[in-house]
Amino acid sequence: MGSEFRRCIAAALLAGASIGLFGGSAHAGEPAFLIGIEPDGRVSEVARRRLEKYLDTQGCLADIRFTTDDPALALVFRAGIPGAGETPVLVAVNAGGRLPQPAWITRRTAGVRGLADLENRDLATVAGHDPLGSELPLAALRREGVLPDSGRFYEAGDYSSALGLLLHNNTHAAVSELGFVEPFLDKNGLVVTWSGEPVIAGGWYRRAGWNNAVAACEQALARRQRDDDRQAFAAFPEWVAGFARHDSQNSEDSSQ
Repeated sequence: MGSEFRRCIAAALLAGASIGLFGGSAHAGEPAFLIGIEPDGRVSEVARRRLEKYLDTQGCLADIRFTTDDPALALVFRAGIPGAGETPVLVAVNAGGRLPQPAWITRRTAGVRGLADLENRDLATVAGHDPLGSELPLAALRREGVLPDSGRFYEAGDYSSALGLLLHNNTHAAVSELGFVEPFLDKNGLVVTWSGEPVIAGGWYRRAGWNNAVAACEQALARRQRDDDRQAFAAFPEWVAGFARHDSQNSEDSSQ
């Protein structure tokens, strides 16, 4: 009687494990979708695991890798302005749910009235492929005829660090993203000296491994916000608060 009971319990445990009752994947036996995230110095195993866990709960079994080069990838996140003929299926949006805007930030007491006043000043930029971190703000300086010497640049690891350099008087100005920096301006005596037009600065792109089933992954990513899981969003540029359908952002921009 006892041995028969133990055999029944063992069988029940095996059956439960096979359908995910004891922590196994509900997609057991199904191949995972390969999803890539462009590495930029913030590669985080914790972020990868948390993103995979969230996507799995949403019906998307994902194998996330910090690369965009694997030809088997179904979906990739890449920072940067889309190239000719490229259209992201999801675009990265800022804290206001809008496309990001590059900005130069200065201290209110610094007497900087415009970009021309940044000539021969120390400047904080952000490392990585994100065009908001250096490319677009530096292009704005060049249009004003400001060409700082390379020794004037302090390259920070993220946007908070760039602001920290400014707040501690290590630099005269710092790059930022408008939606990200706005909550910090007044309480820290900072002002926006310049801001550019809204731009696609990062997004999710479909790749050769994509099929219709990957749409569940896209829908799940569009529902997730940085405030839902800040550790997971450590895989993306600091200003990224969420993701939106590319066509929805086009409609919003045209209505403003």
